[in-house]
Amino acid sequence: MIFRKKWLSAVAAWSALVAAPVAAEEWDNPSERYLDAYKAYTDASCPIGADDMRHFVYFARDREALRGHALLTSKRFDGAQVMYTWRELEPRQGSYDFSSVREDVDYLAAHGKKLFLQLQDASFSPKNQPVPEYLLSPAYDGGATHQYDDDGEIEGWVAKRWRAEVRARFAALLEALGNEFDGEIEGINLQESAIGVSQESDPGFTPELYAEGLMADMRTLKSAFPHSTTMQYANFMPGEWLPWEDEGYLRGLYELGEELGVGLGAPDLMPQRKGQLNHALAMMHENAFTAPLGIAIQDGNYIGETNTDERLAYHKNLVPMLHAFAADFLHVKYMFWVDQEPYFDEDVLPCLDTGFQGNP
Repeated sequence: MIFRKKWLSAVAAWSALVAAPVAAEEWDNPSERYLDAYKAYTDASCPIGADDMRHFVYFARDREALRGHALLTSKRFDGAQVMYTWRELEPRQGSYDFSSVREDVDYLAAHGKKLFLQLQDASFSPKNQPVPEYLLSPAYDGGATHQYDDDGEIEGWVAKRWRAEVRARFAALLEALGNEFDGEIEGINLQESAIGVSQESDPGFTPELYAEGLMADMRTLKSAFPHSTTMQYANFMPGEWLPWEDEGYLRGLYELGEELGVGLGAPDLMPQRKGQLNHALAMMHENAFTAPLGIAIQDGNYIGETNTDERLAYHKNLVPMLHAFAADFLHVKYMFWVDQEPYFDEDVLPCLDTGFQGNP
């Protein structure tokens, strides 16, 4: 996830100025208003009973792991969430190859399960270019740009979502996917809104243009998929840091999603991390939605971390707390549980699947 150091420095300086005149008084820090919310759910236990959610197993791009997976015989899990890159789906301009999606849709359907498609146009590896080769040309201003981490190191790529000519090609892809799979797949989600891009790294980028671009993509997504669930992962936005710097960018995505009926989601269910609590999790908790909400438990989340494949011999099973928090505090409809071992087999399945007979 993207945490900009300059924002944190600004917050620290501002906090010091505010706190100085009232040092003798106790100050309720708004950035910590939900820091203890998870404690109300620490007594949750396994097995987890029937709920109103739809549960999917997230495989990222590891399609082969679907074959013979435990979800296929589970009554608790509704299907699989799989990531497909823009590059693989459109190998040449205007020429689409949806064979991998079709194969997974049919395989899951044969087991009574559904596909939730995640469309990848950003990566977190410099070696993984997610956009088609033809976009990497002057006609599309290069089509994609590097993402940078807080130390100024390149950490991946992202399509230039703020460029109208790039969005036009993305819209054509969404329309082609919708023509093929709308109503057949459970849903489709666009990748997270957090990116490591600034005007310094890409002169054509501004936070305002970026927000407008994501909103345009959401409108196109809903038009292309009027029947399947649509969702934008909206976790952080460049140019603001809540609750201190609220430019309305993230809030605007949530408001538009509710208006359009496009669901809102986020990667990384981290109920003890202020960054997540003050952004996507706060948006979900503080507002009432008819559009579906979703939350992903991704690599590392089973041990309270992000983006790690660390294997711990001894750890507390966080699954009951994560489920209870998502159900009661966030009111989500979808949970996407990453297929990360050993935690999925040791923690998720015993909690969610053992003895489950189906929702009433």
